[in-house]
Amino acid sequence: MNSEINDLLKLLRENAPACALTGAGISTDCGIPDYRSQGGLWDKYQPVTYQEFLSCEDSRQEYWRRKKEVYPAIRAALPGPVHTGLKLMEDLGILKGIVTQNIDGLHSLAGSRNVIELHGTTLDVVCLGCQKLMSFESVLPLLGENAPAPRCPDCEDLLKPNTISFGQALDTDTLHQAVDLVQRSALLLCIGSSLVVEPAASLPRYARRAGAKVVVINREPTPADTQADRVLRTELGPFFTELNGLLRA
Repeated sequence: MNSEINDLLKLLRENAPACALTGAGISTDCGIPDYRSQGGLWDKYQPVTYQEFLSCEDSRQEYWRRKKEVYPAIRAALPGPVHTGLKLMEDLGILKGIVTQNIDGLHSLAGSRNVIELHGTTLDVVCLGCQKLMSFESVLPLLGENAPAPRCPDCEDLLKPNTISFGQALDTDTLHQAVDLVQRSALLLCIGSSLVVEPAASLPRYARRAGAKVVVINREPTPADTQADRVLRTELGPFFTELNGLLRA
């Protein structure tokens, strides 16, 4: 592992500024359930689409029930070695930003300053009518068993966790920020992402077209591996624990 870490450090130092794209694999060690891997949430539940959420009260109640079930793990989670490592890189001037597919808020909790959350955050709730934002914590008292789906205290429109659901379009400004970040970076680190969900899956291609190098660090193969300049197949926790020690040295 030492040689791979030293090679990565060399790449980082020779190709600044870098940015990172992160996925669910960086948070599983923190106790956050994964969606796509075997035994993940998709093995347990069929996703509730955005259209179902809008049109059906039963679907809304089921959606909120699942979010309430997962929320305690997110609330209790602490940043792991990847989150800490990316914050260290930012402090050292190696990394200028993070695009994440994760909705757990752990990058910000780790202290990273430039975090683009492609899929939003489950820590916030938004009114689909007046766009009022509130914390998930403040909505918890409304999520009793068999309670109706919560509504906005101001306009009485539907409340929804501020995350992107199946069938819901990403915020265009957020997507443009992500594309701009990878195109202005000399190196893109793709960490813990399956790289199969669009539009995040296209970010490595945007980076390469802009002349950036791409490094994939993941436990499992990804569709971007054949186009990457370096592929590191590894367990993320031990890898970044060792990397962080060298960054601190």
